[in-house]
Amino acid sequence: MISDGCSPANPGDYPSDCQLTEALRTRAMKRNAPVERTKEWQAALGQAQKVKLLLLDVDGVLTNGSLVYTGSGEEAKCFHTQDGLGIKLLQESGIEVGIITARNSSIVARRAEELKITHVYQGKFDKLSVYEEVLKKTGLRPMHTAYMGDDWVDLPLLNRVGFAAAPANARVEIQQRVHYLTKRNGGQGAVREVCDLIMESQGTYQQMFARFDR
Repeated sequence: MISDGCSPANPGDYPSDCQLTEALRTRAMKRNAPVERTKEWQAALGQAQKVKLLLLDVDGVLTNGSLVYTGSGEEAKCFHTQDGLGIKLLQESGIEVGIITARNSSIVARRAEELKITHVYQGKFDKLSVYEEVLKKTGLRPMHTAYMGDDWVDLPLLNRVGFAAAPANARVEIQQRVHYLTKRNGGQGAVREVCDLIMESQGTYQQMFARFDR
């Protein structure tokens, strides 16, 4: 038996047409509602709007910072799939992505290859000199670059780029010097958060999302 009206149906009854319509209307309203953003997110949009290249640290940013070694002495790292998709979407929106890390790892090289990251610099403790090399290679100005780091070795770049970001669990001195501090920790979707922010600042976020929301 189908219940009339929009009042809850009796146990065993099918939902009424009105109930189904109301449910669909509620879902549509939720889908069309704007995503709530924090005041920190809103404040960072201006800086992110000019970004053409996002540079990333690895340990503590693309990973949670843990160094894991197998019994045979091989190194293992854990990457987050949401970060990977965020990087791909950012690239498709027209933003280049690069890596500058103080450590050397074949795993990082493999991950960079998977994501088609164009600028990869490993074993570079002096990150500022690498950054200067990147600027010459790309012809970009500092205002067009972004960097995401989590520790003191990242400070020279964070103090130089046009948009500086850090994961929620970055060192406190880093947190005090960036334009945007993510809500997520490193290796847990923090990079995706920054990718989303950059895309939203440049008006490509909804375009990318619409590709999947069909």
